[in-house]
Amino acid sequence: MYILKFGGSSLASPDRIKLVAKTIKKHLEEDSVISVFSAFGGVTNDLLLMAELAAKEDLNYKEILERNEQRHLDAIKELIPVTAQSSILSNVKSQFNRLETLYEGVYLLNELSDKTRHVISGFGELLSSLIIAEYFKSIKIDSKFVDSRELIVCKNQNEKVQVNYAKTNANLHSFFEKNKADLFIVPGFVAKNDLGVPSTLGRGGSDFTAAIIAGALDVKRVFIYTDVNGMFTANPNLVPHAYSLKDISYEEAMELSHFGAKVLYPPTLQPLLDKNIEIHIKNTFQPEEAGTVISKSSKKNFRWVTGITHIDSIKLLNIEGSGMVGIPGFSKRFFEILFQENINVVLITQASSEHSICIAVKADEAEQAKEALDEAFEMEISLKKIKPVEIESNVAIIALVGDRMKSHHGLSGKMFSALGNNNINIRAIAQGSSERNISAVISKKDVTKALNTLHEQFFEVPSKEINLFITGVGNVGSKLLAQLKKQENYLLDKLRLKIRVLGLSNSRKMLFDQDGIDLNKWGDLLKKNGETASKEEFFKNVKKFNLRNCIFVDNTASPEISGWYKHYLGNSISVVTCNKIACADDFENYQNLQDLAREYGASFLYETNVGAGLPIIDTLQNLVASGDRINKIQAVLSGSLNFVFNNYDASEPFYKIVEKAMEEGYTEPDPKIDLSGVDVARKILILARESGLRLELDDIERDDFLSEESLNSESNEKFFELLERDESDFKKIYESAVSKNSELKYVAQLEDGKAKVGLQEVGATHPFANLSGSDNIVLFFTDRYPEQPLIVKGAGAGAEVTASGIFADIIRIGKK
Repeated sequence: MYILKFGGSSLASPDRIKLVAKTIKKHLEEDSVISVFSAFGGVTNDLLLMAELAAKEDLNYKEILERNEQRHLDAIKELIPVTAQSSILSNVKSQFNRLETLYEGVYLLNELSDKTRHVISGFGELLSSLIIAEYFKSIKIDSKFVDSRELIVCKNQNEKVQVNYAKTNANLHSFFEKNKADLFIVPGFVAKNDLGVPSTLGRGGSDFTAAIIAGALDVKRVFIYTDVNGMFTANPNLVPHAYSLKDISYEEAMELSHFGAKVLYPPTLQPLLDKNIEIHIKNTFQPEEAGTVISKSSKKNFRWVTGITHIDSIKLLNIEGSGMVGIPGFSKRFFEILFQENINVVLITQASSEHSICIAVKADEAEQAKEALDEAFEMEISLKKIKPVEIESNVAIIALVGDRMKSHHGLSGKMFSALGNNNINIRAIAQGSSERNISAVISKKDVTKALNTLHEQFFEVPSKEINLFITGVGNVGSKLLAQLKKQENYLLDKLRLKIRVLGLSNSRKMLFDQDGIDLNKWGDLLKKNGETASKEEFFKNVKKFNLRNCIFVDNTASPEISGWYKHYLGNSISVVTCNKIACADDFENYQNLQDLAREYGASFLYETNVGAGLPIIDTLQNLVASGDRINKIQAVLSGSLNFVFNNYDASEPFYKIVEKAMEEGYTEPDPKIDLSGVDVARKILILARESGLRLELDDIERDDFLSEESLNSESNEKFFELLERDESDFKKIYESAVSKNSELKYVAQLEDGKAKVGLQEVGATHPFANLSGSDNIVLFFTDRYPEQPLIVKGAGAGAEVTASGIFADIIRIGKK
């Protein structure tokens, strides 16, 4: 004999009921079937809602009742031939008349008792089972309706169910010995108490009904049909990469279902454990799928962690005070009070100092628990030996579950490290001695991020999802997006990095897509679907997404955007930038950003601030970290200035060379930033700070080769006019260098704690000579490299190499 159970989602429409019939017929080919049915999808919620409305004297319940009656009548008309409808139509209308009478009583009394609630909530299963039984008769299957209220005896108080198994098992044995049929139709969820008063088995109790029958009749397996392919590694609605588990143990299933896995009602396992009856969780709509088998052992599951789950409808209660320390029986009193109030404790933690006890309870029982505890400990509170109970809301419990966890070291460390790295604060921790469950209390807003973080850590092919939010999609930004798209498969295959762009912004518009922006058409999407750009709203959206492994990428030269770095870092969102302004700002701000990155576990990377894609800052940081001392730095750090002076030979006006540098993307949008030396001064300032010096931008000595008037020009147009005017000065500078067989280089130097920048004439034997195009070069003179400096040399400007440097910083974060 097979025991099958079908949930409400499987019965949401007549078409779905017909699909259920096909599955039952398949089982009937092998043996007889007892099939347990829930109410039609959503009906039980409506029944309870109507009761609440009636108790509040809200007549809207009548409209909902009429709608539900019509739904059931329509199902009869679609499922059952007209010639066979009369009896079931009369029966269903009679049931709804009784329901209407019950609601009228609740309305008139303005009161909804537990007894009435249980009677009302059971109507959904009775109605669905009656209709389905008639349907099977109409398709010529030997079927029989069984009223489970006459067989299952239980005591129900505040959703806590106690089954009288002696009476129930005797009733079930007697009934199925005396009655024979191919198919028995049984309403789930409903029962009666010892006095014969209608009761229920708790929400989700149809699973329990099937398990009770299976245990009594000692069958080999129970099939629970639902709308998913078994129990999953995590909630698939919150974790896209979650997948179904083929085999788990009773204990694992119990932990997962208790902690929020709604596929299985927790008490279902109770009647099956001792008899080792298997539970098969199957999908009604994909019955060919394997689903999940729950049995005594889960040896086929090779992972240390079986699943990740959570409960979000809880609150924390905390009691603390010196009056608890060393007082025998305090915990006994505490938990006895909760027992007397019929309040179940979901999680318990107590400090070894005995100074505090923290528990989690159902959210709707928290106030009741606080009132009872404060009243019981009124004397201790008045004497200030303990504080009144504190309630903390907006929290949730997440849990790792697995039989094999107890034989593997370091799982707790991996769990808490993964959460900490994503700025998920843990309020309380609990782990039983069986080590089958590690639970942590976190903020409710972090649940989705926590589940995905832990799933990535414990279940996914060792890969890591990086979520990018990019501002600045011009020259550098567009090249970065192209590189990301081109390397997408390589990163996943070789580095196990899945990089998604979820947000884009330019100065006018911004675009967000939590599923990832299509990098093949990001420009069109930004133009057509983008909303008005706002630095504040961009940050709010990134924060609202609350995803793991987030990186804010700044491809601009905007001081306003750099001012937002502290907000991102302070929310554990890493920052990658080619914008030099933040690191060349006041030293206090520079140091604050470094401190924020360390405090909140975020990365702050700005390799492209100096030398575009060259590993200059990384090399310097490694020298300092390894104990070397920087004695002197000499460098050509402006790709734009190097390009200009490499190409200027007085045969073509100086301003034309500068225009060409702009066109090829070697300068900032405002070329004065490059030609004034401010950009180089910022770069040597950053290197000085990375060397351990506390310098400000004003401390950098600057030797200008431009006229003061051109430096103060208010537009690019005016600036180029003045460059054209000063052409004779540039010729003199060039001719002076040529006469000495030298080249012109704009050089930055740091020595003895002082820094300066300026145009210099470099001889033919100097390392700076023959530096071509936009190349940069840096000479590090250190204790380890006193005479022959460590040299870093290469392309130091251009959108392509700058984008590649930003890309490298993103990968560096991804590989952490």
